[in-house]
Amino acid sequence: MNQDMSIVSLVLQASLVVQLVMAGLLVVSLASWTVIFGKLLGLKRVRTRNEGFERDFWSGRSLSELHQAAIARAAGEGAPMERIFASGMREFLKLREKRLDAAAQLDGARRAMRASFQRELDMIESHLSFLGSVGSVSPYVGLFGTVWGIMHAFGGLSNLQQVTLATVAPGIAEALVATALGLFAAIPAVVAYNRFARDIDRIAIQLETFIEEFSNILQRNVAAPPPPQAVHTAGLAPAVATASRF
Repeated sequence: MNQDMSIVSLVLQASLVVQLVMAGLLVVSLASWTVIFGKLLGLKRVRTRNEGFERDFWSGRSLSELHQAAIARAAGEGAPMERIFASGMREFLKLREKRLDAAAQLDGARRAMRASFQRELDMIESHLSFLGSVGSVSPYVGLFGTVWGIMHAFGGLSNLQQVTLATVAPGIAEALVATALGLFAAIPAVVAYNRFARDIDRIAIQLETFIEEFSNILQRNVAAPPPPQAVHTAGLAPAVATASRF
């Protein structure tokens, strides 16, 4: 391909509207790759922290110790699973101190964990819709640039007495660059969106399974005597000793 038909020259010779479309697609593509790399690191961090807390949970430590550790941990440093555990445990202890019946204690703890689960899932899914929008809209934006460029090219050819392939090809090539950029932005976004959606579904299933397992542990401990009024997180120390056998 000679210099006049290079990508750079085609972009520079394109009409203003097509150039704006190309610039927008390049910006969107850069933003998409930024989100992709950030999401890769974020999901890896979530999986690592969840696995670490799950090992700690089933290691035989008491629920009180785990709860104190979750409270002491700075916001944003703990695992989503740990924050769900802390929400359920906090609500369970609060209702237990009020001497509510067993069903109310379990229902309150479960509702607290479900609310925390939804918050964590919203955070994990952040920016995922952006990738979906880029993947679905970018090809159409590129196609718009192509159609506009072809219209502009044929408008210029109307003033020529004789039209040959040499006069038609540059204008068509300029327009097709916009479609190529649209696909360049869309394809990685679609692939990343599908990959992240699958990974997030697995994390959601893992968190839901933990909620059910922890609810079963609380159900076995709900008949135990309530903790002293002066100690808000005591009274459940032997609970995980039973859970660690599962």
